Amino acid sequence: MNKQKILQFLGLATRARMTITGEELVVNEVRKGKAKMVILAEDASANTNKKLHDKCNTYNVDVHVFGTRFELGQAIGKDERVVIAIMDAGFAKKLTSLFDENNRG
Repeated sequence: MNKQKILQFLGLATRARMTITGEELVVNEVRKGKAKMVILAEDASANTNKKLHDKCNTYNVDVHVFGTRFELGQAIGKDERVVIAIMDAGFAKKLTSLFDENNRG
């Protein structure tokens, strides 16, 4: 149930134009300090996984590994997506609480 809530909220964030997708674009936003949270697909390649975790740790951005690339893409109304950056602090805070709920349940 919670997984569905998170995916729906990602769709809402996308409609509010608060998400960016694509590995290079996300890395650039993390570098600039604009990305508030990064969501990485569970089936991302080891290389992509390491690159994004390292970059986010360096710039102190939360990373959550969640869903498949197909689920993430479907949630935001696009093709398969491996990485999504949340650009708004409010959306990131709400998603963090949804992830915490999901991990407890």
